[in-house]
Amino acid sequence: MPKEIITSSQAPTTGFTPGQAVSPLAQAIRFGNMLFVSGQGSLDPATGAVVAGDIVVQTRRTLDNLMIILEAAGASAKNIVNMRVILRDVADFPRFNETFRDYFAGEKVTRTCFGGVLHRAGIDVEIDCVAIFD
Repeated sequence: MPKEIITSSQAPTTGFTPGQAVSPLAQAIRFGNMLFVSGQGSLDPATGAVVAGDIVVQTRRTLDNLMIILEAAGASAKNIVNMRVILRDVADFPRFNETFRDYFAGEKVTRTCFGGVLHRAGIDVEIDCVAIFD
């Protein structure tokens, strides 16, 4: 069974640095009934620049990017079964969590959230996910 590369021009390309080699990373890969979405950050899809703002603004942009990729694969938040979150500053967790909850409106997922140093300056949150199709 071959893997299917999922791409949306409406979301930033993960791991891409303008002026450098093309990233070997896919925005998402579907394999059978599973979808694996690469870690998304608070990048403006049109410019590739980090959005200005606090953890609430960055969380919204990050989740918007993730949802755009899910949509390109024919999925939504209802298909997500697991998420991983990295916060640059764990003190941001309460405000991050409040914003995160708004996106799921009662939908249940499993999630791991931890603090760490993110690879790109200015990004304060990164989120990836695994989704399942029926």
